[in-house]
Amino acid sequence: MSIGVALNATDPDNQIDATVHLAREAAEAGLRSAWFGQTFGADSPQLAAIVGREVPGLQVGTSAIPVFGRHPLTVAGQALTAQAATHGRYHLGLALGTKLLTESGFGLPFERPVARLREFLTAIRQLTETGTADFEGELLTARTPMPARVPGAEAGVPLLVAAMGPQALRASGELADGILPYLAGPRALSEHIVPAVTAAAEAAGRPAPRIVALVPGVVTDDVEAVRARATEQLAFYEQIPSYARVIELSGGRRAADVAVIGDEKTVAAEVRRYRDAGATEVVFSATELAGPADRRRTWALLGELAAAG
Repeated sequence: MSIGVALNATDPDNQIDATVHLAREAAEAGLRSAWFGQTFGADSPQLAAIVGREVPGLQVGTSAIPVFGRHPLTVAGQALTAQAATHGRYHLGLALGTKLLTESGFGLPFERPVARLREFLTAIRQLTETGTADFEGELLTARTPMPARVPGAEAGVPLLVAAMGPQALRASGELADGILPYLAGPRALSEHIVPAVTAAAEAAGRPAPRIVALVPGVVTDDVEAVRARATEQLAFYEQIPSYARVIELSGGRRAADVAVIGDEKTVAAEVRRYRDAGATEVVFSATELAGPADRRRTWALLGELAAAG
């Protein structure tokens, strides 16, 4: 099972330089992939392209770009450029986004998100696989009056979706290559998420989907203090219905209840639980919660687990 890490550099001088430094450290620790979130700051495909170029061999991905406020033509151009820059090591993650950020940030109504996701996936699949598109849906149009291919990215781009609800899982199984569930514990994965997306892929005649589980977690001896910090930092997700639902399906009440926090033995056992629940890949996030020393300790363990398979 591949194990990676979500990078969140906060250097006040230069976020890009700091991110490349962290990515090198992650690769040296034996981690297989580095993933980058998308908010209103750094552009995640550009960041992935730079890191992938600077750190050969490291898989890079975005997790995840909301489909509201973006267009398949522009996102495909970003993704194909990143894929060419990294010589085939880039993975594109898409998301429905949230009503709060969509409406307050972009001024767009958060309407029919799953329908928009379906149309976005259909159009961007054409673009990333062929460099052309001729798609007209109810919510968006994507056509290429001139070629949109990027030489060096002919193999296409893996498409993943931050999907956890039934409709989004169905769309992802039918139209994407896998999913990026976040705050979904082993119980939610094994009982709800993996069966749903796998059944949708099978019904559509597609290969078994990748299940890239994003897991907040830290190896530390100061469990109570770190969990309190996680409770504070992850509380935002409890306001979002899709996350609240998956936390409850995981057996938790607060988002931090799903976080993996403890010593090496505890964290290693939880990684195995995710694998047994159907995760094909695990990506640890929030590893910086307890400071640099515990982050390095976490990465060292994850590197060992990745090497052991």
